[in-house]
Amino acid sequence: MAIRNIRQIGDSVLNKPCKDVKEMNERTRELIEDMFDTMYEADGVGLAAPQVGILKKIFVVDVTGEDPMLFINPEILETDGEQTGYEGCLSVEGKSGLVTRPNHVKVKALDINMNEFETEAEGFLARAILHESDHLSGVLYVDKVEGPLLTNEELAKLMEEKEANEKNEA
Repeated sequence: MAIRNIRQIGDSVLNKPCKDVKEMNERTRELIEDMFDTMYEADGVGLAAPQVGILKKIFVVDVTGEDPMLFINPEILETDGEQTGYEGCLSVEGKSGLVTRPNHVKVKALDINMNEFETEAEGFLARAILHESDHLSGVLYVDKVEGPLLTNEELAKLMEEKEANEKNEA
């Protein structure tokens, strides 16, 4: 449908809590289509409604590029385990930071037809769901970063050095 502007850190809409979606209508369907288009156009793996300036509890995720998922009014039911890794965000362009999150998540949400569903995820998908869910409460990943924010170039160099060290140790 349409590519929307992605709001950047410093925009106050990103720090506001979102409201529940009460009903599915044509405007909300259009928003959801636009969110998927915008996420794919920006090479993202997730996008929450406040990132396009809409304070509704909606986010989309696709960590493989082939498995689009929609979450309306999501509720995190349980989490377990721990994973630490680098995260970026379409609203914090060109930066990454180390964040610890649960490794497993169970979430309840509504689909496009406002039918309730539950799903569980682990690893990168769990990280993406939790990252996007945070957006709905006005929380950005930079609020959880352990250590400095890195530019994409600094992160790439760090990963290259890590790979080289692992090869030397093997």
